[in-house]
Amino acid sequence: MIGNTISNSRVALPCVVRLLATIASLVLMAPSALAQTPSGGDWVTAAGHPAEGGIESFLGEPKLEMQQVFQGERFPNVVVAVDGTVLATWGSSSVRARRSEDGGQSWGEEITIAKPGFQGGGLTVDEKSGDILGFVEAHHPPAPINVYRSSDHGKTWKAQETVFHKDSKGNVPSMHMNEHGITLRHGKHKGRLLRPSRWYAGRNERARWPQHYTGAIYSDDGGKTWSTSDPFPAMGTGEATVAELADGRIYYNSRRHWAEEGANPRRRWTAWSEDGGATWKDLSVCEILPDGPQDTNYGCMGGLVRLPIKDRDILVYSNCDSPGGRHHGTLWTSFDGGETWPLKRLVFEGSHAYSSINAGRPKTKSEGWIYLHFEGGPKGGSTVAKLNLAWLLEGEETGDGKLPKWLNRGD
Repeated sequence: MIGNTISNSRVALPCVVRLLATIASLVLMAPSALAQTPSGGDWVTAAGHPAEGGIESFLGEPKLEMQQVFQGERFPNVVVAVDGTVLATWGSSSVRARRSEDGGQSWGEEITIAKPGFQGGGLTVDEKSGDILGFVEAHHPPAPINVYRSSDHGKTWKAQETVFHKDSKGNVPSMHMNEHGITLRHGKHKGRLLRPSRWYAGRNERARWPQHYTGAIYSDDGGKTWSTSDPFPAMGTGEATVAELADGRIYYNSRRHWAEEGANPRRRWTAWSEDGGATWKDLSVCEILPDGPQDTNYGCMGGLVRLPIKDRDILVYSNCDSPGGRHHGTLWTSFDGGETWPLKRLVFEGSHAYSSINAGRPKTKSEGWIYLHFEGGPKGGSTVAKLNLAWLLEGEETGDGKLPKWLNRGD
């Protein structure tokens, strides 16, 4: 068509020249610039790939695979870089990472992010720049926090100067052992980095649990400075998760150590944000999701991810589903952004404690996969379970809400 226009109209030639110049400039743009210029209104990452795709890649033949990734120590996390590299981190004497460039089939050697160092909660992938931020605390918090940045998808790390602003109560938050952070893709806060945080009230002891609370930190300058949200509207919470829904709202789900009289202390607290994670509302107890073993009020760190499927709010939550002790690692699936959780499926019957969960990225080798990094597994240490949505869909019904019509299980 362009050829016909050039041959048939001298008037149109300047327009064609301008069009070709525009195309050339887009081809030469840096990936970070492309990430800020979404195609057709859809968010594009620094790798030039769409951040969200179709559901098809998560379906097909049901699959579940497990591999031991680390030995000894504690505290798992998993994220997926914008190029599709799966990055698992771990550690309490030092914070270490292992990378998989083939979608989780094999894992490289350990990479030290910080030594000494204590896992300061989850990593955060900045989808605009492609950088990954790691939070490391000097020891079990409260403790000084250092932030490390990787600009090569987790191969190398460098400490950076970082500013954390106090919350509305005048407290600077801790990070351990909250779930990974996210980049917002929808609404007026598109591009913002958001990750859950917590405040220990000076010490992690039973007498102070009623003063503990979670929250979130967010950055609009690529992770150099962080504002702190209003406190989550429930006391006694710790180790939280966040997920952005397709309409731009933030779903918040938190562990709890303590609950006021009349509230179920063994289920999860939830709330939502409509301002990019600055404030929280509509606090409720999610009665279907266990907060760890059901013979204690202490709870257990759990994982959360929204699958990167355009216009769908499919969430996956991980925790142990046991009457006592940390075992029976299980995944729950929501199809309505956390309002209901109608399916669950056992991943591993044996030891399963803290866990982190994430999902692969469209147009990469990780596409269509869900990654669960947990303490425990067939060989102990830490295990990464690699599975797909098709496998989750064969789980058992919980009775919480209705299954979507498109599922058509036929049972």
